[in-house]
Amino acid sequence: MKLTLEADYTLRIVSVLATRGVLTDAKKISESTAVTLRFTLKILHKLVKGGVAESHKGVNGGYKLRIAPDKITLKTIIELVDGPIAISRCLNDTEVCSLNGVEKNSCAFHRAFKKVNDVLAEQLDAITIADIISDSKN
Repeated sequence: MKLTLEADYTLRIVSVLATRGVLTDAKKISESTAVTLRFTLKILHKLVKGGVAESHKGVNGGYKLRIAPDKITLKTIIELVDGPIAISRCLNDTEVCSLNGVEKNSCAFHRAFKKVNDVLAEQLDAITIADIISDSKN
């Protein structure tokens, strides 16, 4: 599994929102993360639509988190942007195993990838944005 650039940027944007804790305009978020304003706005839209952030219009408007940083996990953000965690396409594909045309659970590769995937997903779900912020201060 390789984290997409959009997921990486989204994690950084959420971290900025968490650190600031107040309404922050998209331009300041963009400058803080070195993500273009256009891409920042696209990501903020996804965060608002996904219920992670809220937006306020107007001169004093901006964005802030709707959820406390200690309740937002890396897994939540990555899946919001990239979809379900999957180290192999066979884990998300509804079809039978492409290796030999049998049911997924009878494929040794599928079972092995699922074990690894489950551990990865569990670990990503155990790390919060608050953990990341705290770690970056040390």
